[in-house]
Amino acid sequence: MVWSVPDTTIRAKLTQTLKPEHLEVINESHIHAVPAGSESHFRVLVVSPQFEGLSLLQRHRLVNETLREELSSCIHALAIQAKTPQQWSSNPSLAKSPPCMGGSKHDNTITEKLKAGRD
Repeated sequence: MVWSVPDTTIRAKLTQTLKPEHLEVINESHIHAVPAGSESHFRVLVVSPQFEGLSLLQRHRLVNETLREELSSCIHALAIQAKTPQQWSSNPSLAKSPPCMGGSKHDNTITEKLKAGRD
């Protein structure tokens, strides 16, 4: 069983809903302990005027709500950077994910667990 959501789906939904001035969608599945071919761990950077006046929590909720279907089915992990255009212009950087500690790397039953979690 391979979890998979194309980054184009994430990009399209965030673009349609948040009308970002800048958007980066990075598939980080390859640095995590997941089955080969999985597309389930992502980092997104969204720069949108819609974030003006919102707390960081409110911004993350907007992103999560936009990707609700994918988060409930095929996205296992989503790292979010949600910035206003002013924040982005003063610090145009994308955070890096820490190295995977291999959580499920030594668990021989992970494929069955992933399948059971999606049934």
